[in-house]
Amino acid sequence: MLSQEIMDILSKSKEWGWVLEPDAKRLLALAGLDVPQFIWANRLEEGVGFAEEIGYPVVAKAVSPKVIHKTEAGGVALGIDSKIALAEAFHRFSDMDGFQGVLVEETMSGAEMIIGSKIDYQFGPVILLGIGGTGVEIYKDTTLRMAPIGPKDVTSMLKSLKAHKLLEGYRGAEPVSLEALTRTLTAFSSLIVNLGEAVTSIDLNPVFCSAARCVVGDARIMLE
Repeated sequence: MLSQEIMDILSKSKEWGWVLEPDAKRLLALAGLDVPQFIWANRLEEGVGFAEEIGYPVVAKAVSPKVIHKTEAGGVALGIDSKIALAEAFHRFSDMDGFQGVLVEETMSGAEMIIGSKIDYQFGPVILLGIGGTGVEIYKDTTLRMAPIGPKDVTSMLKSLKAHKLLEGYRGAEPVSLEALTRTLTAFSSLIVNLGEAVTSIDLNPVFCSAARCVVGDARIMLE
């Protein structure tokens, strides 16, 4: 069952047909998924104060209901290591159509994965897991299961990926935490089932998975 806070976020977002990333991150956190520390800053001073509190480098992203694909629009700045660099990003983003502030968040690292869902009109909600990041369309290494899914499904999905050995610690590399990935996917599955037909698709890409955590780096929630 969805909390009132989640329902309020969805209701607020209907005006645009999708959920702005700061609200999407808050929604996911309410649903039990791990997200970076972040602030939705309307003023540069807010962003700088937050960045200095958590420590540079940080990531900055433009927030605008008219900019869905932020990377393609130049609305993402990575590796910001100073107040000057953050000010430059704020200034550049402020010229974007529909500008509503800047999402400033901690820099994450780990294996980049994609987790997603869409409503199949024959089978209902379908969960996707795969190798994510910018290489998602190159490698096309993904697997699907119908929701809801449990821990055994997560293990099966991971084993179905061609790159599963890389995620399990190939040649001494740090393995991805199966516990964290299972927690993330099962919480995501529960959210999808509870959302029902309120959304048409959710894309979490990248999800940074390490030996300790699986953290949602970017989120796009499209509404019915």
